[in-house]
Amino acid sequence: MDAASIKQGLEALNVSGSVLYLAAHPDDENTRLLAYLAKEKKVRTGYLSLTRGDGGQNLIGTEQADFLGLLRTQELLAARSIDGAEQFFTRANDFGFSTNPEESFKIWDKQKILSDVVWVIRKFQPDVIITRFPPDSRAGHGHHTASAMLAQEAFKAAADPRQFPEQLKLVKPWQVTRVVWNTFNFGGNNTTSEDQLKIDVGGYNVLLGKSYGELAAASRSKHRSQGFGAAAQRGSAFEYFYPLAGKPAQSDLFEGINLSLNRNADMAKVQQLLNQINKEYQVANPAASLPMLLTLRKTTKSLPFKHELLDELILACAGIWMEANVSAPEYSVTASIPMQVQAINRATIIMPVRLRFSSGGTSQELSLKHNEMQSIKVNLPPSTLKTSQPYWLIQPHPLGNYIVDSLALRGLPENPDPDVFQVSVLFGKEEIKIQRPLIYKFTDPARGEIYQPLVVAPPVTANLSEAAALFTGTEAKTFSVRLRSFKDNVTGVLKPVVPAGWAVTPAQVDFSFAKKGAEKTITLSVQPAGSQHTGVMSLNVMVEGETYHQGLERINFEHIPLQTVFPVAEMKLAQTDLKILHKRIGYVAGAGDLLPQALTQVGYEVTMLSDNEVLYSDLSRFDAIVTGVRLYNVNNRISAMQPRLLKYVEMGGTLLVQYNVNNPLKIENLGPYPFELSRNRVTNEQSPVSFLVPEHQVLNYPNKITAKDFDGWVQERGLYFSASTDTKYTAILAMNDPGQAPQQGSLIVAPYGKGKYVYTGLSFFRELPAGVPGAFRLFVNLLAKREN
Repeated sequence: MDAASIKQGLEALNVSGSVLYLAAHPDDENTRLLAYLAKEKKVRTGYLSLTRGDGGQNLIGTEQADFLGLLRTQELLAARSIDGAEQFFTRANDFGFSTNPEESFKIWDKQKILSDVVWVIRKFQPDVIITRFPPDSRAGHGHHTASAMLAQEAFKAAADPRQFPEQLKLVKPWQVTRVVWNTFNFGGNNTTSEDQLKIDVGGYNVLLGKSYGELAAASRSKHRSQGFGAAAQRGSAFEYFYPLAGKPAQSDLFEGINLSLNRNADMAKVQQLLNQINKEYQVANPAASLPMLLTLRKTTKSLPFKHELLDELILACAGIWMEANVSAPEYSVTASIPMQVQAINRATIIMPVRLRFSSGGTSQELSLKHNEMQSIKVNLPPSTLKTSQPYWLIQPHPLGNYIVDSLALRGLPENPDPDVFQVSVLFGKEEIKIQRPLIYKFTDPARGEIYQPLVVAPPVTANLSEAAALFTGTEAKTFSVRLRSFKDNVTGVLKPVVPAGWAVTPAQVDFSFAKKGAEKTITLSVQPAGSQHTGVMSLNVMVEGETYHQGLERINFEHIPLQTVFPVAEMKLAQTDLKILHKRIGYVAGAGDLLPQALTQVGYEVTMLSDNEVLYSDLSRFDAIVTGVRLYNVNNRISAMQPRLLKYVEMGGTLLVQYNVNNPLKIENLGPYPFELSRNRVTNEQSPVSFLVPEHQVLNYPNKITAKDFDGWVQERGLYFSASTDTKYTAILAMNDPGQAPQQGSLIVAPYGKGKYVYTGLSFFRELPAGVPGAFRLFVNLLAKREN
């Protein structure tokens, strides 16, 4: 902390209250309000997101599902580091858009998620809960509505010892004073009213040199995967609140709640000390506050207080810097890990300061002399640390929720720091224990010093070249397996396992690696069965008497720490009748998807096209051109490219445009004839599909499409369907969620000149990488040249 941040923290010690914001997804939270509550009101502030946003879209990469949830988790943590709130989650999995809360509760298992909300409330002990959404259809999304309904139910359940009594071994029942809904005015829906509780949160924080609107913009802009970069706002800004449960407030969120220290007994001396500390604090010499801060620490040890904040302030005033680092980015779980603790005392302190390190029953201690770096080096024995898999991804999970057996882990945003070693700083006899992650750091020539989390991995990982494989006959197909070693001098055996009736050669492969980090590729030939059309091929990696089943994936963006995941090493297998024509495909990437790889796997020749290639190269060499998802939302040159693409269609080509969101669009017209994009979608992946024009070419050539081709789809049918469509387009399909009117904008086709134009909101970007046979068959038909 700098001196101003220390002063901000010292003032926060005077405040006892807490508030919990509650919504459904990353980016649902009101970052301006969070910043105001944490930095202006100085109450302990938290955001509970029911899900990690696994079912959303991705504007910056190809991550989907669990990987997208991990990315968005880290974006939330980056946002919280700016606005000052803490982050929590439940076990709910974001399975995609939900039309109503009943569906959400059924898929999530409502009682599990309610228990998690109660658990977070009992641990965090908020005085006030604020929901982002109302408990009714105005929320606009089943998850949103469900979040407010759960807040209301948890308000009662958290205070009832009969509810979830297994939690009471670790926490106590807690009575929240009130629940309010933070009403809103966005998306064309104004739910605010001047008769609601109204608070100006647009103030300016002199210590931080920023308004809460500026902090909010920086925080919200961390949600890059969702395209939520925000402009800074300055000046008055009002938030409105509507009562949902508890005692209604007339003029202040914390009306009737004592936020001072004297809400608890025996705090008179504490208050006196804090008043003196704040009055005598020296911006140019924070260390002068240390004696009184240490006295405050002794005084509050057995009292309810912000102990973690106090300890961090003591370390900051002392200029203590400490980290625990390793010399390599990754280690095998079976290897010893050399680590060092580095610490320095940079302030002028009259009292002695010592560093104590303990691990495995032994401890070391040394003096921290003024401005001299000190180091302690140790080796952590093999298997001291577990594989660094995110805790909610350790076990395979169903559609609705993650499997987390440990109650202590539930609610946490990420894995806790390892507890296999302990570090303390001692100011005389006062000992402050420090929790720090094990990190690896290096210097990048362009970006400078880079920190990333330590990776503890299986000895060898195995990655299949495909997540799903589609067989179009009985012929064998080859796939590659990339083995990677995480330790020196390792030998083992790779054994692929296929469903009954299928065959794989070789049946096993011996391997050896001399050096850590080495990789090798093994080719497997898989022969489909004649009768069993679906299944899974898994990989067993046997090393040192143990069997491992993990692959390796990395999520690497500059705005979050590097994330490493070890998914199960397996590949979905499916066999179908698929006829492919016109194989030369040009692909113009949009926000990011995995369709090119999926198309290549079934036999297409896919060429990735840059902007300049679209503008200046000969496009007639392609049988069809496909635009990646959200191209028209993200590419600033699409206005120049569009005439070239339409000219290609006019001369006899096929252009297939995948879904784009309806706002913002870079150009107004996506096709040769007018149509608009709506927010219409069908979220139930099992919804029946009817054929509006059964004789149309795209349903018959080269593959005869039937209702069976819509079996086995994942997450949804589609999204951002067309609307207000010109009569020159033909709507091919109709579908709807239960209780919804039939939607006819999922797939429209029009002849243009000698060619064919297609816009589709069908979720091919999910279905093809998942190996859904019917989705492939329909997509192939869409790529086929127009019959004249």
